[in-house]
Amino acid sequence: MPVGDDVSVEEHLRQLADRLRGPRRLRTDLMTEARHGLLDTVEAYRDSGLTEREASRRAVAEFGTPDQLAPAYQAELAVAALRGLSLRVVAFAATAAIAGDLTWRGSSWSSGPRPPAGYLLLSQSVEWIWVGALLLGLTGLTLVTATARSARPGLTSLARSVGVALTGAAALGALTGAGLFGWSILLWDAALTWPPMIIGLLAAGAAHVWLGRAARTWLLAAR
Repeated sequence: MPVGDDVSVEEHLRQLADRLRGPRRLRTDLMTEARHGLLDTVEAYRDSGLTEREASRRAVAEFGTPDQLAPAYQAELAVAALRGLSLRVVAFAATAAIAGDLTWRGSSWSSGPRPPAGYLLLSQSVEWIWVGALLLGLTGLTLVTATARSARPGLTSLARSVGVALTGAAALGALTGAGLFGWSILLWDAALTWPPMIIGLLAAGAAHVWLGRAARTWLLAAR
């Protein structure tokens, strides 16, 4: 849409909003701020003697086209999405490290025969995946702070890479965790009736959905 087109403030904002992807609350806040700015400009032009239509046209032209404005808005949304994803991964990884052992403590099979080597390897892999995800999450939070102070392309590219790695780590953690739970049930029938195991399974499932939503938001904001 050329800048000079005769278009209302609300239509102009709708066209801009349609181009944006990212955290809903921030997207709403950005659009509210833009609306207030545009309406203030319209009011200023009206006070100078212009008609409502001409004041709206000039305000929209001065504001810029959606294609011109969208990249800056989208960059801010991508940073916010990375912050949200990083925070959720850090929270999940820290909680899983504490709660993981509690799932098994006191179980009827914990004093039985040692599990197969493959099971132990998978269990250790899950732990290391989330340790790596925790470090990536902390790196993501550091980069969010850094990009807020500097718009250097190198930082933006690095933040994007960390976001990709976080998404991959969350997906890999979910797959290996599900495999570990499934293998545990095959090895120990009592696991199906062990309350900490049941609670852990439900909590982990809900947490992975929570992480998945944050990852999806980041992917949409960053692409």
